[in-house]
Amino acid sequence: MTERADLSSLRADLVRRFRTATRELELAGRTIRLLMPANADDLISEADFDRDERLPYWADLWPSARILAEELAVMRLRGQRVLELGCGLGFVSMGAVLGGAEVTATDYYEDATRFALVNVADATGARIATRMVNWVDMPADLGKFDVVIASDVLYEHRYASLVANAIASTLVRGGEAIVADPGRIALQEFLDECTRLGLEHESDPRPFRDGEIRQTVTLWKLRWGVGSSG
Repeated sequence: MTERADLSSLRADLVRRFRTATRELELAGRTIRLLMPANADDLISEADFDRDERLPYWADLWPSARILAEELAVMRLRGQRVLELGCGLGFVSMGAVLGGAEVTATDYYEDATRFALVNVADATGARIATRMVNWVDMPADLGKFDVVIASDVLYEHRYASLVANAIASTLVRGGEAIVADPGRIALQEFLDECTRLGLEHESDPRPFRDGEIRQTVTLWKLRWGVGSSG
């Protein structure tokens, strides 16, 4: 089966298994049609929540993802290996591809990686690498990346340490991580853990406006400090 046929088959499978919708958005001056579940609430599973409090946040497109995608699309990422933690629908990975990066998109939900794969291919013509990853048990063979990115992933206190350690285990010495966050409850714990691990941070707040939605999304940019092991 050709790559194009494989992606067409994957899209057809997603449309068959999910009640889907297509959302039209602007990214880096181009119009994007994003395939997504019609309603994230349809995907809530009591069994998943009882097991590890898992909720399908991946099925929505959050303001933080839109801010980070725009940032990445104008960065000079050609030749850079980029890892996304919690890729959701693939919009942020799409921005990284438009910036020239070689992207690996990861998520706790396998279906999220499938939507990301299809959406990035449809928007850019590129086939990204995808992988199902649980931050509780980071795979030893994931490798190191020049840039590690995540958007709106600090909505539970327990994610502070998990995300910080995921970044620390995958970011090369001299690389940069960018975490887009609107002020979630685990933010300060995350920054404290990054400091403990040797990652220095700086903030870059960005306003977000879309209809009645008004938010400030901060891009937290993290680098290894001088003398840290990296």
